[in-house]
Amino acid sequence: MEEDETLQSETERAKVETRATPEIGRQISISEFLCHCCYDILVNPTTLNCGHSFCRHCLALWWVSSKKNECPECREKWEGFPKVNILLRDVIEKLFSDVVEQRKEDIQQNSDVARSLATFQKYGTDQIPTVPNTGRINPRGGGFFSGVLTALTCVAVVLLGYHWSSREFEEDHLVHKPVAKWTAEEVILWLEQLGPWASHYKERFLLEKVNGRLLLTLTEEDFTKEPYSIENSNHRKAIMAELECVKTLGVKPPQNLWEYKAVNPGKSLFLLYALKSSPRLSMLYLYLFDYAEAFLPFIHTICPIQEDKYEDIVTKLLDLKDPTWKQWREFIVKYLFLPYQLIAEFAWDWLDMHYWTSRFIIVNAMLLSVLELFSFWRLWSRRELKTIPHRMWRHFWKVSTQGLFVAIFWPFIPQFVCNCLFYWALYFNPIINIDLVVKEIRRLETQVQ
Repeated sequence: MEEDETLQSETERAKVETRATPEIGRQISISEFLCHCCYDILVNPTTLNCGHSFCRHCLALWWVSSKKNECPECREKWEGFPKVNILLRDVIEKLFSDVVEQRKEDIQQNSDVARSLATFQKYGTDQIPTVPNTGRINPRGGGFFSGVLTALTCVAVVLLGYHWSSREFEEDHLVHKPVAKWTAEEVILWLEQLGPWASHYKERFLLEKVNGRLLLTLTEEDFTKEPYSIENSNHRKAIMAELECVKTLGVKPPQNLWEYKAVNPGKSLFLLYALKSSPRLSMLYLYLFDYAEAFLPFIHTICPIQEDKYEDIVTKLLDLKDPTWKQWREFIVKYLFLPYQLIAEFAWDWLDMHYWTSRFIIVNAMLLSVLELFSFWRLWSRRELKTIPHRMWRHFWKVSTQGLFVAIFWPFIPQFVCNCLFYWALYFNPIINIDLVVKEIRRLETQVQ
């Protein structure tokens, strides 16, 4: 009796399941999964914050045409960057695989759709990704480095204001003062800046009270006799070479970064910003328009020839010849592929004179190299390498236009503003670039995930 009841209950359950299955199948149809833009079955369904779902290519076409981050149906704005609803996509592809495949083939053959999808995806890639569990990120877009940059900006403004109010102007440098008006102390300052070796002769110049007028009358023969007695011929040649420059210019030639900025404020500011945004064009500019004064010392520093050909560093600096083919070969390879490394190598050679400034330049060059690699990676991943010539031409036009703009309006820019821009580009750009590198790394991690 019990066996009969059990058999009957199982039979009834099977009948219920048999009746239920076709009923569910009849309830599910393509009309339940239509996109409200194209009114066809959803392909790569993308769900917005409001809950409405659309084909991804339909949403891309809507965004490209309207440039609005809002739902095509209810007009509610969506936040972030919409993503494909994976669960909904899998369900549709399992239920209506043939229809979906046909739709995908039709979409791939439409060039307008492909361009819109690429533009839409590029927009999403350029957005700052929201990384979970990162308490350091300010929801308003600030961040740790932005706070540091703000604090340093305040300090810099105070220091520059003090410098300006104390009237320590650039005209007080020897690069602006006629040599005939130099005092004995200023002559010693000029002598010390020739190099560490010049300190051996400082006391002799002080005892003779050599001022600017007396300095202009001295000859190499005078330096060989008492009371100067400079026995080293290379040292005499170095002093005479600098003295000839002083006689020609009438003032002291610039010998370090700050004096170069004092003599050429507009040019130094242009080169500083140009080296950051376009190092290759900047080095080409130096080669074409500043060969002897800037380019030759630059290439001999970063691509030196064998040092055994020179007796010491003084002789080397006195006779800067045209670069050899070996130097050109090394320079061109680095110029094409690692331009920021050239700047870092040059700064490394000047650590003794500008220790902290050189450190800032080296770090900034490393960061800019990383950012350039990220740019090429984005072009490679998006298969946009063919656009490089067009981008290079657009960049060249932009830099040239900015340079012309600076050249025209430079005489009207106050010196204080020039100093602010110069110190900002030199010391604060590394902090900005650290923030950019961190964002690029987070964006890459988000794409991988």
